[in-house]
Amino acid sequence: MRPTLHFTAASGWINDPHGITFHDGVYHLFHQYVPGSMVWAPNCHWGHAVGDDLLAWEHRPVAIAPGEGDDGIWTGSLVRDDDGSARILYTSVVQPGIGIGRIRAATPEDGSWTAWVKGDVLIEAPDDLDLIAYRDPFVMRDGDGWRMFVGAADSTGLAMALTYTSADLDQWTYDGVAVSRSTGETDPVWTGALWECPQFFEIEGRWVMVSSIWDDDVLHHAGYGIGQLADGRFVADTWGQLSFGDSYYAPSFFRDRQGRHCLMFWMRGVSDPAEGWASCLSLPHLLSIRGDRLVAEPHPDLDDRRSEDGATATAYDVMWDPAPDGDLLVLRSQEAESAVVSVRDGVLRLDRPGQKSARMPWTEGSVRVVVDGPVIEIASVDGLLGGAIDPVRQIMPTQGESRTWTLTRSAVSGRAGRSGSSR
Repeated sequence: MRPTLHFTAASGWINDPHGITFHDGVYHLFHQYVPGSMVWAPNCHWGHAVGDDLLAWEHRPVAIAPGEGDDGIWTGSLVRDDDGSARILYTSVVQPGIGIGRIRAATPEDGSWTAWVKGDVLIEAPDDLDLIAYRDPFVMRDGDGWRMFVGAADSTGLAMALTYTSADLDQWTYDGVAVSRSTGETDPVWTGALWECPQFFEIEGRWVMVSSIWDDDVLHHAGYGIGQLADGRFVADTWGQLSFGDSYYAPSFFRDRQGRHCLMFWMRGVSDPAEGWASCLSLPHLLSIRGDRLVAEPHPDLDDRRSEDGATATAYDVMWDPAPDGDLLVLRSQEAESAVVSVRDGVLRLDRPGQKSARMPWTEGSVRVVVDGPVIEIASVDGLLGGAIDPVRQIMPTQGESRTWTLTRSAVSGRAGRSGSSR
């Protein structure tokens, strides 16, 4: 069973989203793609899709494929110059040393962005650092020029974002280490030995770095730092964890058509071998800063799909206000229990048959639960928790730990749906 609101490949494996851009009246979504495979392989492509909003996507031909000196086309970013011209800067990997990538450019053949032509390799990893990983360029405007950040790690367990500057996107100058943190540091949170996909953006005068937390070939979660960026150096006032559980990874920063700050994630563990697809992309999320926390909540495009008819829906959008002294929400598929979401003693817990429990903090406020066929996403001010579940076809009233819940069912089916609430 496929989700209706979460992007999947027509067939094959996907992972990191990237290059999400509103261009010429539509959104363009690029992503890591391994055609015909149910597992990751290093010969990644840049898959491509377009959509009128951030939830309905139409597959397009592969944008960039291995070959011409690339054994794999890994994560990168898309930027547009002042004249409107576009450029992708991506991680080019070559066997056998795929851990240390190179930064290469590609440009579109025309304004449709369907076909892209590879250019030169622009940057090689610096040789004065004992690096074990180097990949994932993120490019942004910096005054009249450009600044690039690249994720890196050295043999001592130091996670780094290296930085480069350019006046024209062609010639790049290495500018050192923008920020680093040891895998041994755990206060207030642990941030791993490598930051994959480090991305920087400013929200209301405060700078944020979002990254994927990696350690010894294990993919963990999404983390962030909030602080200041000046002269290519990022200083964090605080570090935080944005996602919890073992599904969310590789957050991709973008701006929607209104210029708002957004993220989309790769969600692991969701697949349908019978239909031949593996992994999905998350809902788009809108970002804000509240105190010292980065908060991600489902994008308003989800609200625009609400309707009154939920009789045959396979997706549900529930706003839940748990009782502070403990509550639970039970989701059922036919007569079988698909998932239980519970809150108790400051912890929100997701339990699913046959899977280990997943947890995240819960300190206050409403919890939004979006169920889309085989995928669940849970969002609050404390973070995101989600992953695969048995497809949910019906939400039933349940007895909570402190009171009886009656849920207003909500559904999102095809191009419409409605948001529900607990009472």
